[in-house]
Amino acid sequence: MDPRWRQLAAVLAEYSLNVVPGERVMIAMGEVETLPLTHALYEACIRRGAYPQVQFLSETLRHSLLRYGNDDQLGWIPAVEAYGMEWADVYYGLRGAYNLHIHDEIDAGRLARNQAAMGHISTLRWQNTRWCLVRVPNAAFAFQAGVDLESLEEMFFAGWLLDWEAVSRRWRRWAETLVKGRSGRLVGKGTDLSFSIAGRRWMVGDGTFNMPDGELATAPVTETLHGHVTFEWPGVLGGRLMEQIHLRWEQGQLVHASASTNEPFLHKILATDPGASLLGEFAMGTNPQIDRCCRDILIDEKIGGTVHMALGRAYPACGGDNRSAIHWDIVKDIRSEGAVFVDDRVVLEGGHFFLDDW
Repeated sequence: MDPRWRQLAAVLAEYSLNVVPGERVMIAMGEVETLPLTHALYEACIRRGAYPQVQFLSETLRHSLLRYGNDDQLGWIPAVEAYGMEWADVYYGLRGAYNLHIHDEIDAGRLARNQAAMGHISTLRWQNTRWCLVRVPNAAFAFQAGVDLESLEEMFFAGWLLDWEAVSRRWRRWAETLVKGRSGRLVGKGTDLSFSIAGRRWMVGDGTFNMPDGELATAPVTETLHGHVTFEWPGVLGGRLMEQIHLRWEQGQLVHASASTNEPFLHKILATDPGASLLGEFAMGTNPQIDRCCRDILIDEKIGGTVHMALGRAYPACGGDNRSAIHWDIVKDIRSEGAVFVDDRVVLEGGHFFLDDW
């Protein structure tokens, strides 16, 4: 085993979620390539006196459901997975990548129905457990990122080998500054979006939710959303890519949604429930070691100097109250064009944060 997997497992068990003796730990192993980290993390949890349980998940297996399942099966919330979220004190999602075109021939309605069912599992996870998600590099991941696997692994490992105690202190100081703000605005290519953040809190992604981590996130006051946003990078959900997404809100209501690819699926997702068409999250990536778009939200949303927005469910920890079975993050790269303002003061521009001087 590459010794770095045991190093990462130690960080996950000790720093990220602080597993203690007697705790029940669910390790969701996604795709076979995550076995080395699964093994290392299982071992780390055993050494800490916990009771780890491993479940195997795969997008290849899900494809069989999407292709052959009836309506009831597509909308079925997997009972064992749901019970696992009630049983576990701690949840680790070790997610291997897969061919993003695996579901290309699946009808948009079928995929959206199953995605909503998976959304219920996700809701149970954040409601009932301490959780951390990891996107584990593999050959499929390197292919979709357009790099060789070794280069991708180097970025991945550099992204979690930060001095987490130090960066956490800095990012938390930034969050304490941002919480004083009342209004937010994002400008950039094809984008001018404003919203209220009055009374909202800012969450800090400092290695306790994802690994690699790195973000500052809040929940916009949804009824104040006004303006439009264009995403240069594709939105990815359920193994389907939506290129050139453009969204427009007027006085809190979504009035336009388009994409140059898979637009019917976009519309199906936005119609999942009343909260799916609103922003549950607005966030900025802060990890200085993550710098390449990989077409994977767990990595891309951490790219230092970018922003991302989640349609659907808001995190109550931010003060948000938007409810939905969907929480779908999409990244916008403003490093070369665009800026984030809070109360008309520049927070982020040109890939640089300006919060230390506030």
